[in-house]
Amino acid sequence: MTVRIVSWNINSITARADRLAAWIEANTPDVVCLQELKTTTEAFPAQRFNDAGYAVAAHGQGRWNGVAILSRVGLDHIQRDLTDQPAFNNATEARAIAATCNGVRIWSVYVPNGRDITDPHYEYKLNFLGALAAEAANRDDSSPYAITGDFNVCPTDDDIYDIDAWEGTTHTTDAERAALNELQETNLTEVYPRALKYDQPFTFWDYRNLDFPKNRGLRIDLLLANPSLMTHVTDAYVDRNERKGKGASDHAPLVVDTNL
Repeated sequence: MTVRIVSWNINSITARADRLAAWIEANTPDVVCLQELKTTTEAFPAQRFNDAGYAVAAHGQGRWNGVAILSRVGLDHIQRDLTDQPAFNNATEARAIAATCNGVRIWSVYVPNGRDITDPHYEYKLNFLGALAAEAANRDDSSPYAITGDFNVCPTDDDIYDIDAWEGTTHTTDAERAALNELQETNLTEVYPRALKYDQPFTFWDYRNLDFPKNRGLRIDLLLANPSLMTHVTDAYVDRNERKGKGASDHAPLVVDTNL
């Protein structure tokens, strides 16, 4: 049996519910982890996906942030927010949700952007990644475990179209990569996707400057797996085609197939 896990920064579920529903129908994922809902928990169109066979756990707060997990293979032990999640401007933002799906404990996370290395949001980003590493370190590794989502970090220089163009900016700094490495040092391994076109499996392309047609992308959407899950991974790829056309998100779905 194949269990398909998908991570997708949807960039507004309200704007892209139709595209998500069509993609789900065409690709039959078992678990869908969403980020950047840009809606409240109550306003998430859960019934639409319930009708398609998916249980829904959403965590949203309005115009910004928001995460969700949709599953047709069980949705148990839901947790909203990291145990020691840092606040920003005295508020805990909707950036993390976890559930157990078909025996897999899975987190959908939307790591803060960081904005600029001189902005308080950058320190918030590093603190969030630290809290995520602490959460992962306290897990029970007797069953499969994954953290997936929009990490807003390019793991290496090869994960960006032009590293020189991003010198001194967020997403590529040593501190961000060190925080990501600290997370992986909790015995998590990144599931690296194969490229369906071009050499790099980018996951994000800005709407501006014709970045998508020019393939000026970043690889910032990741799935990290513990050994119990990693041994079951059979394929991984980025569905670049979903970034095409009018009304697309600026991110493409990351698809990971397993033989769980």
